[in-house]
Amino acid sequence: MNELLPILLPILAALAVVGALVPVLLKARKSGKQYPGTRDANDPVLPPGGGGTLLEDRPVAAPPRKAPEGADLEVPVTEVPDDVAGLETIAVETPLPVEGRLTRLRERLVKSNNVLGKGLLALLSSDKIDEDVWDEVEETLLLADLGTEPTMQLVDALRERVKVLGTRSPEQVKALLREELIKLVDPTMDRSLRIERHDGKPAVMMVVGVNGVGKTTTVGKLARVLVAEDKDVLLGAADTFRAAAAEQLATWGQRVGVPTVKSDVDGADPASVAYEAVKAGIDQEVDVVMVDTAGRLQNKVGLMDELGKVKRVIEKLAEVDEVLLVLDATTGQNGLNQARVFSEVVNITGIVLTKLDGTAKGGIVVAIQKTLGVPVKLIGLGEGADDLAPFETEGFVDALLN
Repeated sequence: MNELLPILLPILAALAVVGALVPVLLKARKSGKQYPGTRDANDPVLPPGGGGTLLEDRPVAAPPRKAPEGADLEVPVTEVPDDVAGLETIAVETPLPVEGRLTRLRERLVKSNNVLGKGLLALLSSDKIDEDVWDEVEETLLLADLGTEPTMQLVDALRERVKVLGTRSPEQVKALLREELIKLVDPTMDRSLRIERHDGKPAVMMVVGVNGVGKTTTVGKLARVLVAEDKDVLLGAADTFRAAAAEQLATWGQRVGVPTVKSDVDGADPASVAYEAVKAGIDQEVDVVMVDTAGRLQNKVGLMDELGKVKRVIEKLAEVDEVLLVLDATTGQNGLNQARVFSEVVNITGIVLTKLDGTAKGGIVVAIQKTLGVPVKLIGLGEGADDLAPFETEGFVDALLN
């Protein structure tokens, strides 16, 4: 028996190693999903389970649903390609056109923020505009989160113009106020999103912000906006710390018909997931890769350093074209502190203001832009899937004054 031990021990050890590796290999095979087919004629056809990326299948649109009998309803028709007709299908939502979303947002903004405009018009249209009135105008602007410097700039400009023109009529006062507010909001800022392919690679967009501002939801809504503009989008779930964040983003992807790169392991390296997402976007020749990042407390140095690492790792493959900072408009001036820190770490290119309704004040738009020199590019006024639209200077000011 003793003579057999030197032979049996290596065999038993080998069997133990193989037994431990089997679950790992099966898991890797299960998570290595790829697109169900090629996107372009020159795309390589990947073998089932090959490639090693954590890529959710591109959702396949379900056949058109039949409208209820007698209902005056047009159901969007999306044809199912022959090569995927046998796959499991889901209902892919059809986003509203841009104009429809803008109209809805203007209507909601008028209802939620018209106190500022009405208050200023009432003050400036009074029979006697003395120092007390100007003090009230200044207080109204400060309470609307306009910020000290922009408030003084606006009050000084209005004082001068009212004095020179000697106007008191509500129509003339409103016209003056509109002109000065438009100057403050600054229509010269470039508010377009960089979403065009270049150098043979997709545009890459990072979405950042603190916990609870609605980053993942914003990514999903913005994906809808881009899909409505006929862009081919891929999502990267680099928020690997929040429970179910990847699943939430993947659900958004399913809703609008775009694939998601995610890890099936909680706490995975976010930079690695971001890298894989951009790599998949390059391989599949998509138009835009959107990377959702974990919420960061702006006063936690380690977390902010990790965010900087995500950006540096992405840049090994492609340029980061947009870094959108999502801010909760209801936080007011506190949002400025967040914005300053994030801009130092990842070079913010645009702001997305969410929850610009209810208790939020419209003046925060001016304050943020004045402080950072970065434009507000998108605004959201609710929880609906289409409650996100491009920011328009004149439309925003008109909504404040009506």
